[in-house]
Amino acid sequence: MRLDLLSRLMAERAARRPAILVTQLATGAQRLVTPETLAADPLSADLRKALRTGKSGAVGEDADRAFLTVEVPPPRLAVIGAVHISQALAPLARVAGYDMVIIDPRTAFATAERFPDVRVIAEWPDQALPEVGLDPFTALIALTHDPKIDEPALEAGLNAGCFYVGALGSRRTHAKRLERLSARGLGSAALDRIHAPIGLDIGAVSPGEIAVAILAEVIGALRKDGPAMVRPEAAA
Repeated sequence: MRLDLLSRLMAERAARRPAILVTQLATGAQRLVTPETLAADPLSADLRKALRTGKSGAVGEDADRAFLTVEVPPPRLAVIGAVHISQALAPLARVAGYDMVIIDPRTAFATAERFPDVRVIAEWPDQALPEVGLDPFTALIALTHDPKIDEPALEAGLNAGCFYVGALGSRRTHAKRLERLSARGLGSAALDRIHAPIGLDIGAVSPGEIAVAILAEVIGALRKDGPAMVRPEAAA
C-alpha cells in the first residue's frame, strides 16, 4: 500500500470515520474511498453495501474486479438510563460486538456494581455526551422516561447523525415528547428519525425481552440502512 494512502486510512480510523481501500486486481492500482467521494465512485453500490456490512471482499467482474478492504468504526450504544432494561441490554450488546456506555445523573442507579464491565457515567447527558463523542456509528437509546434526562440526549443524537435514535415510552408519551422537541427547534425530518415506541414490535414485556427487541432494531438500522453518510440519499 502506498504510504500516503496508509496515512489517510489511519487518520480516518482514528477519527471514527469509515473508509474503503479499493485495489484493482488486474493492475494493482489503489484508491481510498470515503463518504465524501463515495457517490462519484464507479463502484458506489458495492461500496455502500460493504460499509453497511463491514465486510471486506472482492467485487466486480473481469478487468473491473477489485478487492475492497473495509475499515468501519466499531458500532457503539450510548444508553441514557441505568435501568433494568439497560442491565439486560449490556450482555446482549457485548455478544453482538457493540461497545456500550451508560449515562445517568442518578448516582443511586449509575453504579459499577449494577453494571460490571460497562462504562458508566453518572452525569447529565449534556455534560457526558461531548466526552463520549456521538457519531454516525453510534446508536442513542433513551430509557429513563424523564424528559429532563432523555430529551437533551435525543436532540444530541439527532444532531450528531447517530444511525439509530430510540426512546422508551408509549405513543401518547412520544407525541408529547415530539411537541417538546419541536419547541426546542428540531424539525419534522429529524423527529421522524426517532424510533418510538422503541424496539421491534415482538410483544416484549419483561426488561430482557425489551432489550432483545431494542438490540434487534438497532442491528437492523445499521445493517439494512446503514449510517446516513453511506445511504444514496446522502449524496442528493
